[in-house]
Amino acid sequence: MKTTNGNSLTRRKFLGATGAALAISGCSRAETRETQSKVRIGSHQSLATIDMTYTFKLDRTDPHQLHEIWDDAHVLAALQGWANRARPTIYQFFIGGNSGGIDRFWWHWMRGRNNWLGKAAVQPSKTLRDLILEYRHLVRGLVVYDEHVPSTSNVASTVAGVEDLLPIRFDPSPKSLFHFLTKDIHGPRFPVHRWLIHPDGAPLFTGRGVIPGTGTDSTKSAKCDAYIWAKELYLDTGRCNPAKMGYYMDAYWLRKPSGYIPNNTLSNHDYFIAHRGFFFDLDPWADETPIDDPHQPLGTDQRTLRAILRSAWNQTQGERMIHIGGFPPWNKKYTNYPGAGGKHGGVATEWEYAYIVTCFNGYMDADALGLGAMANASLYQHYPLKQSYPQKFPTKSDLKEWKFLAPDGSVADKSYVAIYVGDYDSAAWLYQMLPTMWTDPARGSIPLGWAFDPNLSDRFAPGMVYARDNKTPNDHFITGDSGAGYLNPGALQTPRKFSGLPSGIDTWRAHCEKYYRLWDIKLTGFIIDGDAPAMNSQVKAAYAQFSPDGMVPQKIPPQGVFDGMPYLRMGGLSGNSPSDAAENILQETTAKGSQFRIYRTVLKTPTWHKELFEILKKSAQGSRIEIVDPYSLMLLLKGYYHG
Repeated sequence: MKTTNGNSLTRRKFLGATGAALAISGCSRAETRETQSKVRIGSHQSLATIDMTYTFKLDRTDPHQLHEIWDDAHVLAALQGWANRARPTIYQFFIGGNSGGIDRFWWHWMRGRNNWLGKAAVQPSKTLRDLILEYRHLVRGLVVYDEHVPSTSNVASTVAGVEDLLPIRFDPSPKSLFHFLTKDIHGPRFPVHRWLIHPDGAPLFTGRGVIPGTGTDSTKSAKCDAYIWAKELYLDTGRCNPAKMGYYMDAYWLRKPSGYIPNNTLSNHDYFIAHRGFFFDLDPWADETPIDDPHQPLGTDQRTLRAILRSAWNQTQGERMIHIGGFPPWNKKYTNYPGAGGKHGGVATEWEYAYIVTCFNGYMDADALGLGAMANASLYQHYPLKQSYPQKFPTKSDLKEWKFLAPDGSVADKSYVAIYVGDYDSAAWLYQMLPTMWTDPARGSIPLGWAFDPNLSDRFAPGMVYARDNKTPNDHFITGDSGAGYLNPGALQTPRKFSGLPSGIDTWRAHCEKYYRLWDIKLTGFIIDGDAPAMNSQVKAAYAQFSPDGMVPQKIPPQGVFDGMPYLRMGGLSGNSPSDAAENILQETTAKGSQFRIYRTVLKTPTWHKELFEILKKSAQGSRIEIVDPYSLMLLLKGYYHG
C-alpha cells in the first residue's frame, strides 16, 4: 500500500480475491539466521504434515466453529515454532485457495526436483489433536489468554516462544481446544504455566491501578497494559530476541472474521516464535483512539509502540537492525477503510508506521493484506544456502554491442525504459506470488527487474533459490524498498523524530552489505522516503557503498550521480491495463535526446509486461524507445554524466 509521485498503488485490491486467484492445484535465545547451521535432511529423519484447510469449511457464524478456526491455527503456529527451531519437523498445508495450493507447490518442489526434503519419511497427521499428542514431549505447558482483551493473544505468542508453551484462549466449554489440552481424559492434560486471565475467567488486565506483576502504573488501557507487562518481563530483561518482532493482528479478528481465513496471519507466527520474538498490534497514530480500544487516553497505543521499540533498541544497543514481520491491519483497524474506525488513509498509516519503526532501527518484512498470510517459515529458515548467488551484469561492451553507446562512448539518442517489478518487500507476498510469476509463459521474453528484498531469505530462502535456479537471461534481480528491508532511510539520520536516538546509518549499511553480497545485488530498485526527511549525504554515501550500481528514491532530484552511484527518481504508472501504462510512458517520452526512466508495477505478470512493451514498440515513438533492464539503465545514466 504505497504511493509514488501521486500514483496510488494499493495492496487492498487483492484482499477478496486472494484465495481463488492463488489456488495452485497439485502443487535459550533464538538463534539468528547467520549463526544457524545449514540443515540437510537425511533418510533417517521424518517430517510430520498436517492439512489445515478443513478450517475453510467451518461456519464462522457459529461461535464454537469460529473459535476452532482461531484456536487451532494459533496452537499449531507455536507447535511448529519450537518443533522446527532446531531442524525441519512439521509442515502444514494451509495457504493458497481451498487446497492449500501454495504450501503444496513449495512442498512438491522441495521434495521433488530440489530434493532438499526428498529423503525424509513423511508422517501425515489426521487431526491437529493427533499432532499435539505426537509432540506432547516438547510442550512444557500452556499460556492462557483472554479473548476479551484481544492483545493478550499476541502476548501469549511472545510467552510461548520464550517459555515453550502452547498459547490457548480461555474457554472451559467441553468442546473447546482449551478443554482438550487441560482436562479431557483423552488429551495431554498440560499444566498452565502462565495465566493472562484469572483462572475463573475474570480479566487480569483491566486498565486500572498497577499493571499486574509489575510496579508500573496502568496505562489506563487493558490492551496496552498487557503489552507493557510483556515488555517488562520479557523484552527489558533480555529473555526475548530483541531483533525479531511480529506486528500481527490480535484476537480482535474474532470480532471481524470476514475474508480469507489465513489472513488472520496466525500461521505467520511460527517463525517469530521459533526465534523467541516479541509480538504486538498497535495503532501508530497519536491523534486518534483505535477502534479496538476506543476509551484509552489519546495516543496510548503509539506511546506503547515506542516504548516497545525503545526497549528492543536498548537490548541491541543500536548495533543490530530489528526485523519486524507484519503490517498494519488496515482493513480491520487504524485506517479510514470502511469499518476500520480510523481517520487516516491506508498509505498515510503505512508511512507513519514506517517512519516510527525506522527511528528505532526497525525495518519491515511487510506482510500486508491481502497477501499477508504465510506458513512454514520456521521450517524454511533451515534451507541450506550457498556462499553467494552471482548475477551477470551488463558491461560497456554489451551496451556498445546493443548500439546503446556510440563508438566514441557517448550514449545514443534514445529513450531508455526499465521496469521495477514489485512489490516483494514481504516474504508472504513472495511466497504467494512467485509460483504464478515464475510459471508465466512470457517470462524471459523481455528484460525485467525483479525487486525481491534480499532479507526475505531469512523466512523464505527456498523461494529465493528457486527464482535464481530458474531464471532466464532477461530476469535481473534488484532490491525492493528500501534495500534489505523496508524502512525510510531519512529516519536513520539525526535528529530522529520519534526516538531521539543516535544515527542508525552505519548499522543499516552493515546489515545491507551482508544481504547484497549473498544475493549479488548492486542496485536498490526503490527507496520509500515516505514522510521522513530526504536522505542526507551520509545516508547517500552508505548506499553508494552497498548499492554502487544505483538507487531509485522519492525525495531526490530527477536524476544524477552521487559519489559514483547513479540515481533516478521513480516514475508512476496510471491505470491497470498495459494500454493505460503504455499511454502514460508515451506521454513522458521525449522526441529527442537521451532519456532515462524507470517505472514501478505491482503484482503484474510477465505477460502483462510483454503486452505493455509490444504496445510501446508499435507506437509512433517506438523506434526510439529501448526496453532495458535496470542495471543497463543505470549504467547508461552514469555514462551520460561521466562518459
